[in-house]
Amino acid sequence: MSSQAPNGADIVPLLDPDHDPGNSEHQTATANMGDKMKAVHYEGPFKVSVREVETPRIQHPDDVIVKVTTAAICGSDLHMYQGRTAAEAGLVFGHENMGIVLETGSGVTILEKGDRIVLPFNVADGRCRNCEEGRTAFCTGVNPGFAGGAYGYVAMGPYQGGQAQYLRVPFADFNALKLPKGTEHEADFALLADIFPTGWHGLNLSGFQSGETVAVFGAGPVGLMSAYSGILRGASKVFVVDTVPERLEQAEKIGCIPIDFKRSDPVEQIIKINGGMVDRAVDAVGYQAVDASGSKEKPNIVLDQLIMVTRPTGGLGIPGLYVPADPGAPDEQSKKGQILISFGKLFEKGLSLGTGQCNVKAYNRYLRDLIVSGKAKPSFVVSHEIDIEDASVAYEKFDKRIEGYTKVLIHPNGPLDKFTTS
Repeated sequence: MSSQAPNGADIVPLLDPDHDPGNSEHQTATANMGDKMKAVHYEGPFKVSVREVETPRIQHPDDVIVKVTTAAICGSDLHMYQGRTAAEAGLVFGHENMGIVLETGSGVTILEKGDRIVLPFNVADGRCRNCEEGRTAFCTGVNPGFAGGAYGYVAMGPYQGGQAQYLRVPFADFNALKLPKGTEHEADFALLADIFPTGWHGLNLSGFQSGETVAVFGAGPVGLMSAYSGILRGASKVFVVDTVPERLEQAEKIGCIPIDFKRSDPVEQIIKINGGMVDRAVDAVGYQAVDASGSKEKPNIVLDQLIMVTRPTGGLGIPGLYVPADPGAPDEQSKKGQILISFGKLFEKGLSLGTGQCNVKAYNRYLRDLIVSGKAKPSFVVSHEIDIEDASVAYEKFDKRIEGYTKVLIHPNGPLDKFTTS
């Protein structure tokens, strides 16, 4: 997921805090939650802490309160953690969330207390034109002045994140996806909030069809999910470009061809192995791409590599994050989000290009069913599962790419075998 605009105000009207929205269990549930909860709290660049913050309450009849069983740390969270966004201290992180419905507003008719749900990172109202057309990543009703909202992310509205014990979910009937009860497939289902659908979306943006060849640049969680989606969907070959040995090993394990960009030009490597250019290419890196040294940022390098590695009339999918303003960029143009690419070559080759955040609801139901049927198990990317108290250390190690930290799941209310809805 990504963020690109100044923060906006919540358009959902707030109710009086003492108002009971009509649920007979409202007061009991509120009492059981307590006034304070533990949450991962942003302090400033390279610093998060676990603090006690206010427990969320029902603010609108369409809300539910979820007791969070699992929340993931996303690579997009690192942009805020590193100080590369306008995020301010006090933000509760976490846009990849799942849990158990603890409390429902009076307008909620589909969800019930005790339902196990996973939430798209997109906050969407289900009422605007984009939502009606299935483009829930670009909802115009939840974050005035910007198309799209999300939990716990800078500029994506006032919705606190789910790296916390409890989470308020607006427009809950529309946003939540029900899951089988219990704890089975917990790690797999948690990835339905963002990275599995986003990886799938990257292929869709490229125009991929079964039997085609694909090059995925970036073997972080989203890149691996895009490559895995290619395998699931019948790609004839999937090349995965990165330089981290553990990531390339993961790619090879799922049937992909690993390409280490530090060894030589990845475009030349792929064309040589493939016997020509690929049909589709996916950028799962974004604006913090680096050159062959692995240390110097070069924001346009992956975009240019996609253009060069893809056959004429092929397609590019770009789910990787690009922003209109980056104060930490290596040059003045990139600081303003103006990235120089070989547009003439793009035009000459007649390449199609798709980009933007993932409309999670367009995919998550079907990907859930692939998981339940045993045909997909995306949790192979999960490297660590931790208690919320260990979140600060996890962020530091994930940021430094050390000790195998790739995809971290937080269990804010403790181990799943001890979980209750009370």
